[in-house]
Amino acid sequence: MKKIAFLIVALLMMIPVAAVAKKKQASAEFEKTSYNFGAVAENGGPVSHEFTFTNTGDANLVIVDARADCGCTKPEYPLKPVAPGAKGKIKVTFNPKYQASPFSKTITVQTNGKQKKVRLKITGTIVRDK
Repeated sequence: MKKIAFLIVALLMMIPVAAVAKKKQASAEFEKTSYNFGAVAENGGPVSHEFTFTNTGDANLVIVDARADCGCTKPEYPLKPVAPGAKGKIKVTFNPKYQASPFSKTITVQTNGKQKKVRLKITGTIVRDK
């Protein structure tokens, strides 16, 4: 009985030590989180911008999803994990056809990193044909 009690106490003492152990974690650090396209021609076709980030953590960064708040905006993101210290890009393409001016669109990026959600923003003004 004393052996079982000793074993239980020993296991309980190990739990805090395991909880204190540093967990490796990814972290996406974006160079910029917003971009202004300026004047965009309505009939000039889609325009794109690439948001660059670095994994400043010590574990692989996975972009789980990237979604825009409008169907006129399409994000593309890396499907493979981004290693610690490596760079990655999220390409955002905006189609100005039939959109209100000025425009402001938000892209929500979900990661496995320290910041679970990062919001990117694109803005600009649409120039209509006369």
